[in-house]
Amino acid sequence: MDYRKDFEEAEKIDKLRSKMLKYILYKKRTEQEIRKKFCEEDESAVEDAIEYFKELNYIDDFDYVQRSVQEFMNLKSLSIKEMSYKMCQKGVSKKMVDEYISKHEEELVEYEINSARKIWNKKIQNSDENVVRDFLYKKGYRQETIQELEK
Repeated sequence: MDYRKDFEEAEKIDKLRSKMLKYILYKKRTEQEIRKKFCEEDESAVEDAIEYFKELNYIDDFDYVQRSVQEFMNLKSLSIKEMSYKMCQKGVSKKMVDEYISKHEEELVEYEINSARKIWNKKIQNSDENVVRDFLYKKGYRQETIQELEK
């Protein structure tokens, strides 16, 4: 038996887990972000570490979606479509994002209307309604949301 080889392998896995944990704890990350960051490492060791951190709930894409939406709602003026796009860019599955949006549709539609209203009130001072309306459409705001503002 080659204990030295086993020890070196365990030490390698431990170092990878430590690096990965620091990366995860610095900022909430998606599984895809972690895979991308550690793509140069041994693939099986990365898979093992990802599964390990998933079991400990350090990696949880659904939790990432919940936290991201709350952060967007607290700090930014975004359409639901923009939120969805940003999360998909981070590697969250479109299905998971859509599932979250449908479960929280009422709250998100209310947020989107308020968000669009902020933008409308800010931009209408320097532009005409058509320019502001086009801007909101380009940002992904729903037609119903924009019509709500025009009332």
